[in-house]
Amino acid sequence: MLDSKIRPLIDPPLNAIGKNLARGGVTANQVTLAGALLGVTAGIAIGYQHYLLALALVLLSRILDGLDGAVARATSQSDFGGYIDIVADFAFYVAVPLGFGFADPTNLPLAMVLIASFTLTGISFLAYAVMAAKAGRETEAHGKKSFFYNSGLAEGTETIAAFVLMCLLPHYFGAIAAVYSFMCVITVVQRTIAAKMDFP
Repeated sequence: MLDSKIRPLIDPPLNAIGKNLARGGVTANQVTLAGALLGVTAGIAIGYQHYLLALALVLLSRILDGLDGAVARATSQSDFGGYIDIVADFAFYVAVPLGFGFADPTNLPLAMVLIASFTLTGISFLAYAVMAAKAGRETEAHGKKSFFYNSGLAEGTETIAAFVLMCLLPHYFGAIAAVYSFMCVITVVQRTIAAKMDFP
């Protein structure tokens, strides 16, 4: 929901840093994999109840997630890079709730619900992107991407905000996870309605 509104604010500094990294020989895929590694490590830190360390890792991971596109724009974008980026994103999305499930067994049911919600959201996102590609649709509302990004209530910005709240308020993980899972379900409904209207 907020991604397209935040992009004009964060893209200029990210693009400047991305150009410098590209000049230094850093590739977009290296940045993507480094971000994924930090994101998965955040999940491990959560599992050991090191919540503030996890918070720092979550934020660093997402900075790198923004930088990989900036590096790609400064060099060249590739379909494989787009593939790696989405796989890395969902590895991160799964790692954090999984960590909370290991940190406290009472978190496990809602951690599973949240992972299931992410799965459905991801499927709706990718299915819409496939249909959009077949129809030749394009958009740069979320920046220049390898495939079509359909907006919804729960996007990257909202996910990061939820994860930050979980790390700051781990005892409220269940409530935050329940609310965000509901937002994910609403997003799936939104995309399904959009798909019905756009691809009859």
